[in-house]
Amino acid sequence: MVNVHVVLCTLTASMLLHFPVQHYSLVHTVCDISVHLSSSVLFLLIFPVRNRLREIVGASTNWKDHQQALAERASLSQYLAQSQDELPAKTMKDSAIEAHLPLGTQPALREKYLNYHNSVRFGRILEDLDSLAVLICYSHTWNKELKRSPLSIVTALVDKIDMRKNIIYPDCDIKFTGHVTWVGKTSIEAKMHMSQYHDGAYTDVLDATFVMVARDPENKRAAFINPLKLESPEEEAIFQQGEINKTRRVELSTASLLKVAPTAEERTLVHNLFLNTLDTRTVSFRSRILPPNSVWIEDAKMKGLEICHPQERNIFNRIFGGFLMRKAYELGWANACAFAGCRPTLVAVDDIVFRKPVEIGSLLLLSSQVCYTEGMHIQVRVHTEVLDPLTRQHSTTNVFHFTFRVEKDIPAIVPQSYGESMLYLDGKRHFDETMRSQG
Repeated sequence: MVNVHVVLCTLTASMLLHFPVQHYSLVHTVCDISVHLSSSVLFLLIFPVRNRLREIVGASTNWKDHQQALAERASLSQYLAQSQDELPAKTMKDSAIEAHLPLGTQPALREKYLNYHNSVRFGRILEDLDSLAVLICYSHTWNKELKRSPLSIVTALVDKIDMRKNIIYPDCDIKFTGHVTWVGKTSIEAKMHMSQYHDGAYTDVLDATFVMVARDPENKRAAFINPLKLESPEEEAIFQQGEINKTRRVELSTASLLKVAPTAEERTLVHNLFLNTLDTRTVSFRSRILPPNSVWIEDAKMKGLEICHPQERNIFNRIFGGFLMRKAYELGWANACAFAGCRPTLVAVDDIVFRKPVEIGSLLLLSSQVCYTEGMHIQVRVHTEVLDPLTRQHSTTNVFHFTFRVEKDIPAIVPQSYGESMLYLDGKRHFDETMRSQG
């Protein structure tokens, strides 16, 4: 164990390539805690991560200077590789990061993460995971010959976040670890693990898989990234799982209900739901009644609006993806809470797709929908879109899927229209996938 104030004496050469000396002096002024250091893992505290990302890409910390900073980044295009073969292979160890969130030793920081249930705001954790995933990918692609990275690395999707523990204590330190696990030509998969120190030991809290994409300095086209060098059978197995994840995502996209008809089994399920809502006293397809202990899907919605201010911008001066995830999660949680009449706990986050960046000044509309229930579980889908007040046009930016659990049986959700039935089936697919992955 060493103190942060002597980190400068124990940094390895590879660490110095990642983080300049002044970064560590900044860490010392913010917090003086004990940490583990190793020669293969980059250590940092979680709250300077976004500052470090700004350094990597040369982003301005002042909103008024952002246009000049973007113009300066355009000149970095000359350093982009023309093919992946030009780039040196990196190992999983090159991107390994350990970050600490000192909730137990920093009461002032604790206030930012505390919710009124005396637990941790999970939306804040989503923000930290998103920032850390980006930093992991920049560590993989870092070129020590350049002061700034020519790559713009952004979140493409959150493949899965599986909760291993329901309770996150607000007064105990949290540790994040992660590294790159798979790479394509322009995309990167990063896995992260979160644990919390409680009763003298670290216990598992969650596992998260993010997929990032590399773009040119102006974020206009795809850019090549370093290939991954596998050094052991264990790393080969991890990489192979990344290939499996990619194949699964392609298959799910191909089978999307927005593209193809439901399966025969799903069609039967929808028809049975329809039959269960018919009024047997009439001979009419339009006369519908709500079965006992059920709620129409139309009555299980909740909506929100956010004005996107510069404070929530990312290093590329668009709205920070972690902020979008936090707002979507909090609305989804509130929707599940109101539906169940009690406090829900998160089981999993599944298949968050970032379809389009959100610009500063946008009007962001969020719509949460309970789309499937089973036993004590609630599946929630949150759809976000940007409204252009001048043209009145709506553009979808994100779709989020959350699985919650409560401590009592809940009403069944019942669709009425065909579109609602597709929402129901899509929710069931995500719920079944979550149960399979955790089983």
